[in-house]
Amino acid sequence: MESPRRPPGTDAPWRVAIVGAGVAGAACARALAQAGAELQVFDKSRGPGGRLATRRAEWVDDDGQPRVVSFDHGAPGFVSRDPALSDAVAAAWCDGALWRWSPRPAPARGRSGEAAAAPAALWVPGPDMPALCRRWIGALPLQAGTAVAGLQRGPGGWTLACAGGAPGAAGFDAVVLAIPPAQAAALLAPHRPDWAERARARPMLPTWTLMALTDAAGDVGPDGDDWDWAAPSAGPLARVVRNDLKPGRARRPGEAAWVAHATPDWSRDWLEATPQEVLPRMQHALAERLGRAPAWRHAVVHRWRYATLAPGPDGAPVDGDCLHDAALGLGVCGDAWGGGGVDAAWRSGRALAAALIEARPGSQARGRDPLPSLAPPR
Repeated sequence: MESPRRPPGTDAPWRVAIVGAGVAGAACARALAQAGAELQVFDKSRGPGGRLATRRAEWVDDDGQPRVVSFDHGAPGFVSRDPALSDAVAAAWCDGALWRWSPRPAPARGRSGEAAAAPAALWVPGPDMPALCRRWIGALPLQAGTAVAGLQRGPGGWTLACAGGAPGAAGFDAVVLAIPPAQAAALLAPHRPDWAERARARPMLPTWTLMALTDAAGDVGPDGDDWDWAAPSAGPLARVVRNDLKPGRARRPGEAAWVAHATPDWSRDWLEATPQEVLPRMQHALAERLGRAPAWRHAVVHRWRYATLAPGPDGAPVDGDCLHDAALGLGVCGDAWGGGGVDAAWRSGRALAAALIEARPGSQARGRDPLPSLAPPR
């Protein structure tokens, strides 16, 4: 089927649907909006962010008072190696939307020690992790809480069918899939079965995450070990972060907010277990790392089925960091195609936006960089 074309000379808008409002989707949306596209963004979650995620939890203290605590339960922070991302980061930092965090590593405990030192420095969005994606998406139309269940293509363009009885949308010139490869595969299969096969083969690893509020006795501060990052070399936990000590996060005396990520191997072994089965095991692992039995004030777990890209040749970046079919008006982006991580997701989303802009009928961008600079004002 040929690409839908508008009659020559019409000024109808160039409409693009973006499925996924994580870093890749937000980066792609920002670039396309700056190029004049009319966008509609869809995401199955309650808002933008993807794995730049923060959860607010409510609990009741010993006095019967309702309380709220927040956990950055996805990526704890990120680095910016890509020059274009560094420009965007600099702009956000100048506006006070990012903090620089230098994690303090935990001392080795017991015989196991630590698997790796804490990173030298990470960027942390504020007031929560999704704030960076919200900044990039801005006022663009976002249909949150909506999972896209199918794509159809006809003479009038692309139509998106949404799950759960949510209203769909039609008349798009192009569709961007900025979601984990396994989820994208089902949408790609009717249109690019070869891409669907490649997507199913992208090795994404799972992670179970513990979010816990405990007492802080003997953990951090003048009366205890002054640390906010641990990477145990043995056991089920890959990383432990003291969330309330990160910059821009609320802290209350006598309380400690912990985010603990299980290893991919342990998470895979318990992938289909219930939260009720996983929670006590992760609590036990955290208590062992702390070296004491903490007072648990709130604790829940979350399963990231597609958390990180597996290392090795199968997880290497694809040519161009994205997939793009100009004839169909279809593209796929995300950190899984760019090599993993926030900077790879940004680079992938921007690469796909550039490809879409260059392929747009009547584009003046051929042969040059079609994306505007994101450097902060001088």
